[in-house]
Amino acid sequence: MGRYFGTDGFRGKAGIDLTAEHAFKIGRFLGWYYRKHRAESGVPKVVIGKDTRRSSYMYENALAAGLTSSGADAYLLHVTTTPCVSYITRTEQFDCGIMISASHNPYTDNGIKLMNAEGEKMDDDLQDELEDYLDGKLPEIEFMSGSDIGKTIDFYSGRNRYIGYLTGIPSRSFENFKIGLDCANGSAWMIAKAVFDALGAKTYAINDTPDGLNVNLNCGSTHIDGLRAFVKENRLDAGFAFDGDADRCLAVDENGEEINGDIIMYIAAKYMKKNGLLPSNTVVTTVMSNFGLYKALDALGIGYEKTKVGDRYVYENMKEFDHMIGGEQSGHIIFRKYEHTGDGLVTAVMLTSIMVATSLPLSALRQGITMYPQVLKNVEVDDKTATLEDPAVKEAVKTAEAILGDEGRVLLRASGTEPVLRVMSEAGTTEICEKHVDAIIDSMRASGHLVRVR
Repeated sequence: MGRYFGTDGFRGKAGIDLTAEHAFKIGRFLGWYYRKHRAESGVPKVVIGKDTRRSSYMYENALAAGLTSSGADAYLLHVTTTPCVSYITRTEQFDCGIMISASHNPYTDNGIKLMNAEGEKMDDDLQDELEDYLDGKLPEIEFMSGSDIGKTIDFYSGRNRYIGYLTGIPSRSFENFKIGLDCANGSAWMIAKAVFDALGAKTYAINDTPDGLNVNLNCGSTHIDGLRAFVKENRLDAGFAFDGDADRCLAVDENGEEINGDIIMYIAAKYMKKNGLLPSNTVVTTVMSNFGLYKALDALGIGYEKTKVGDRYVYENMKEFDHMIGGEQSGHIIFRKYEHTGDGLVTAVMLTSIMVATSLPLSALRQGITMYPQVLKNVEVDDKTATLEDPAVKEAVKTAEAILGDEGRVLLRASGTEPVLRVMSEAGTTEICEKHVDAIIDSMRASGHLVRVR
């Protein structure tokens, strides 16, 4: 975890934690860096996308100014999704991709996500060097002049190429399917409907009128109840909810029941295995996936890997071991055949394609997986490492694991950004979960580590 860049970019309160000056200096550094590394192969090219937040326009201009002043060309996709930037970066031979978004956060936040030439999360070493520049630890970068100044290029056509790519994924039309789309007043507000319309679905979009201040506001993947009601009231076949930059997708079946990321992975993996599309016979999850997913995959004879929380860790595992599907319960699902990052629209297209191919509704496709009740409590402690290593705490965890056996689990992990430990249990009932979580917290209290339960 860097000083500015976390697992998903540089994120914070717009104009406070993340300023226009930060964006300008990030552009300055990237322009200089890629110009230095492409000295003999032409002017560096960097593509920029943004979501609908008011502050995104400010950062777009600042990044473009920084890039061009250092001699790079800035290509502007304007409002688009994070996966679109990833796709265009790797298919159009850009040196770097930049997405301006704070994902599922409120409009008051914003972020800058950096991608390498393959459309993957930026390498940590380069981000570390960039952070040194932001902190004034590197020499100032020379301003270009004359013909060495870079250009800003409107690259609206890139979005259309991405839409064309998405519509080419299914092998059959979505004709006769009624699909609801909750666009979260974010990046998907035009693209999602365009894709599903082109594929022949009868499409119903909601939360598709962004004003710069309403992204994720009581809508999208973090507030799915509105879509659940909409699907039921309009008797739709399915609904899909995205977040601000559309790298997440949660679904709703025809009965208005939520289909979270774990259930999506189960449905997709089951279909992929049956049709010879899961060569490694493995799904990659994070440690926060529900115990019910693992039980369901065991029943199917499908293996699984568990990574740290964060879709970048999921993708790194998939790439290293050649796995084809992975993701998070929150809806970051990666179909590696099609994308190098979580892509909400690819997820929606894939789920609808499975419905078409099987002639089964989502309510039937989800049969075979049961989500276990979960209790998660955040506890502030005096020292995260000392608490995790405390013999009494370790014994409490061991005792809970022994009692639960194959019928549940407990998880104790440290927050990457706060003096907080997350205590989680999954079991047959909420009461059992509460009992084990509280027992572990009591061991922290007795050992003198507990500050408070948040």
